[in-house]
Amino acid sequence: MTNYLATFHTHLAALKTHRSLTAAGLAARMAPVPRRISSSCGTCVLYSAENPCYDKLDTDTEAVYLLNEDGTAALLREFE
Repeated sequence: MTNYLATFHTHLAALKTHRSLTAAGLAARMAPVPRRISSSCGTCVLYSAENPCYDKLDTDTEAVYLLNEDGTAALLREFE
């Protein structure tokens, strides 16, 4: 499994995404956004999956990052 971090424009979008991912049987948790990554609402969802699961993300998603083993994050996709 690969680890991802999704940021959102609103806290509600983070909550909806967390629910969608856990309903699909994926390990996910809400957390504060790390300082090195900016976010509109300050809440992110950390999750593990085989792929980024873009179809499970709320429409108010800001960006998705790939979390590397060394703790760094690489931007995978920004949403409008």
